[in-house]
Amino acid sequence: MTDTLSSQRFSIAPMLDWTDRHCRYFHRKLSGDTLLYTEMVTTGAIIHGKGDYLAYSEEEHPLALQLGGSDPAALAQCAKLAEARGYDEINLNVGCPSDRVQNGRFGACLMGEAALVADCIKAMRDVVSIPVTVKTRIGIDEQDSYDFLCDFVGTVADKGGCDTFIIHARKAWLSGLSPKENREIPPLDYPRVYQLKRDFPALTMAINGGVKTLEEAKAHLQHLDGVMMGREAYQNPGILAQVDRELFGRDTPAVDPVAVVRSMYPYIEAELSRGTYLGHVTRHMLGLFQGIPGARQWRRHLSENAHKPGADVRVLEAALALVADKIPQEA
Repeated sequence: MTDTLSSQRFSIAPMLDWTDRHCRYFHRKLSGDTLLYTEMVTTGAIIHGKGDYLAYSEEEHPLALQLGGSDPAALAQCAKLAEARGYDEINLNVGCPSDRVQNGRFGACLMGEAALVADCIKAMRDVVSIPVTVKTRIGIDEQDSYDFLCDFVGTVADKGGCDTFIIHARKAWLSGLSPKENREIPPLDYPRVYQLKRDFPALTMAINGGVKTLEEAKAHLQHLDGVMMGREAYQNPGILAQVDRELFGRDTPAVDPVAVVRSMYPYIEAELSRGTYLGHVTRHMLGLFQGIPGARQWRRHLSENAHKPGADVRVLEAALALVADKIPQEA
């Protein structure tokens, strides 16, 4: 069944400081079909940075790299590197509203430069065979009319060859609001994104912004090709355990969260042997037992002990003991 569904059907948003490789490895344990995104990585970091900004584990597939930048040649160079490393998709960030991003001339400010975005997409598409997609907003500042949004999408699709757009259903204020406020204050406008899909039926479109339940995701999928979930998937990762069955029609057994934690042990032990601190991995797992008695004790035990010198999987076992016997078992 899944083969006929859009690869965008359900994904987890790229979230700076959150969706790192440890987070993605953990999320993949909960859902095999969800499309995962890296944090936004700038072209400058990849080309000039000291570290390996493209590192990931093979288990993370399907995996998309989100790039930040506005120089077509640099983006093409990074896209080529990413394809060679095995990424499944390249996504251009045209949605992030932070000052730091604007100063680098990428993110949401690029909505005002549709022709440049089209050039960027075309430059990447010319050198890779994997999909190149755009994540954007419904508008910026006073440029928030439906016509403006249509002009942007039309230009990037026609001149850039982009056939997939992920639309955060809020506009961005480039000044006056922090990135956090830009995720919460501009009102959501889902009908505008639905209308965009009706007006561009040949394009693949996914929606992002404020999605908190799989029931809401199903409602959006009546109108669109895909749904991207952000903070809810991170803060309540247990929701991902139902995605393959509920959204992709998989006949898979229920995911046991305790088994998921223990299945992380080989990965964690390998990371510890490389010098990674336990807390760098477990910080992404704190919300796993949300709504289950003992969840608070689980979070507290990990928070208080995972950063101690020598902390290892025994910390997780002790934390599990505070919650494992309280999980309702499926009949």
